Formats: sequence, C-alpha cells, structure tokens
Amino acid sequence: MEKRLLVIENAQDIGARLDKVITAHWGADYSRARLQSLIKEDAVKLNGLPAKRASTKLEAGDIIALDVPALVEAAPQPQDIPLDVAYEDDDLLVINKPAGLVVHPGAGNHDGTLVNALLHHCGDSLSGIGGVLRPGIVHRLDKETSGLIIVAKNDKAHRGLSAQLADRSLSRVYHALVLKIPVPPMGRIDMPLGRDPRNRQKMTIRRQGGKEAVTNYKMLHDYGGQFALVECKLQTGRTHQIRVHMQALGNPLIGDPAYGPQPTAVNAALKRAGLEAQILMNFPRQALHAHEISFIHPGNGETMKFTASYPADFADLIASLEK
Repeated sequence: MEKRLLVIENAQDIGARLDKVITAHWGADYSRARLQSLIKEDAVKLNGLPAKRASTKLEAGDIIALDVPALVEAAPQPQDIPLDVAYEDDDLLVINKPAGLVVHPGAGNHDGTLVNALLHHCGDSLSGIGGVLRPGIVHRLDKETSGLIIVAKNDKAHRGLSAQLADRSLSRVYHALVLKIPVPPMGRIDMPLGRDPRNRQKMTIRRQGGKEAVTNYKMLHDYGGQFALVECKLQTGRTHQIRVHMQALGNPLIGDPAYGPQPTAVNAALKRAGLEAQILMNFPRQALHAHEISFIHPGNGETMKFTASYPADFADLIASLEK
C-alpha cells in the first residue's frame, strides 16, 4: 500500500474542491477517475476521517491522507476470444469491437467480455489503473455499439490517454442511423445528462443536477426525407450520450431498445419514403458505430487516427436504404 500526505496551505488549494486539489497534486501518477474512486472507497482521509464527498471545500490546515491499496490480480480470467486489432504497440491497442461484446465484467456479464479477451491477448501487461475489473480500459462502448476503442497497456499510457479524454484532445466520431431528418442538418447539442429517476438503467436530460454533455452532429445522407445517416462527434463522453441527445433532438436511433422510435413510427416513415427496407423494423440493436478515433500517442507524441468500416449488419442496413 502506498501512502501520501498533503497539508492545505497554498492559496490556490484553500477553498477548492477536494477532488480537484488531489488531482492537481497527484494527477501525474493517478487519473482523476482513479482518485475519485479512491474517495468512494474511503482510501482518502480528511483530518483523519474518510472523505465522503469529492466536492468538499478545503480549509487552511486541512490534512489529506491517501492510502492507495496495492493492485490485486484482476478477477476476470483470460479467455480466447477473437479480437479485431486495428493497431498495437508496447503502449496501447486500438480494437474494433463487434456489437454484442461487453467491454468489462459487471452485473450479468462476469465473463466473455473484452477484458477477458485482452487478458488472454496481452497477459499481465495491461494497465492496472482501471481497477481489477477494468484493466487497460480508457473509455468504453455500450455492448451493442460497434467500433473503435483504445486500451492502455501500461499506466503511463493510461494516464496520457485519460488526460486527452479530459481535455478533449482525444477525438471520437460515431455514425448513427436515425429517424427523420435533423433540423438543422448540422449543429451542437448541449444538454446535461443524468440518471432517469424513474428508471436507473436509463439516462435522461437533467437541467438540474445533470453532468455537462455536448455532442456535435452533422447529417451525412438523407434517405427519402424520413431517415438520415448522421455523424456525431463527442465533446464529452457521458453514458448513452449520443442515444439520448439524438432522441432529444427528435431523431432517435433506429433499433435502440431504450431510446429508439416505436415500430409504428418506423413503418410509417418507410411508407412515406416509398421504401421497402423492412430490415429497419427488425434491426436488433442501436444503429451506432464508433467510426473514427484520433489521439496523440502517449509514448512518442505522434498524432494517430484510425477508422473502422461498418460491420455487416450496419452496412446491410444502409444498403437497404440506398436501394
């Protein structure tokens, strides 16, 4: 176990939030997400007592103690699950994740995840910053979203990539098939998100108490004036962000079981457009694909950019409309 101690005496720390202060002092070694998780785990003590709230304002003379538990062996076991590796070196991997693959173990998904596959592929070389269930995971994709995801193979790379996520220099571009034509065809959705109080499994627009969420979008193709292929570029990366934002715009994603349009609305749109693309009625997942990712390599400083072609089901969906 590693121990650290900080006494609040600098003017910039007095009156500041606990999480921001410890990130400023210890962020070179631990990501902000890791430090916040340590607060929740009572590993951060304020004046001898567990610091319960990351938002606690600090006073002169406050003493912060950090006890970082030793990393333990990841609970998930290696599994020989095929991976579509777009790029790999000693620091990181870029994986083209198929729809249906869960990123990390959780309730109801204890194995068969991307993490299990990575443990088999990389052995014990993955970064431990993500914790025992998320080794190497820098960001995530929903189970039924296909496309590109970055994985860190060491802690230095993980910190560098996490910093780019925080300062928004790591760019993620998605393609989505939505109902109706976005108005305007290009724009910026700035709507804070939070848990839906009526259903904790879903997210919703929360004007009060929500977290900042910004999506930039533009229409790529118009299909019969009733459907559109839309490019969405994340400025923030909240859970279900694109799915909720596009629904709020009036353009829910085809196939989305949580936020998508009713089958009757899809059928009516097909009839208005004079289309026979019945595949839209039965598409089994949200029509969302992480098409492009770009970042600065945390080891050599090189700017890197990757794109992933549509998987077969998404390509067939688009082809049915283009007919």
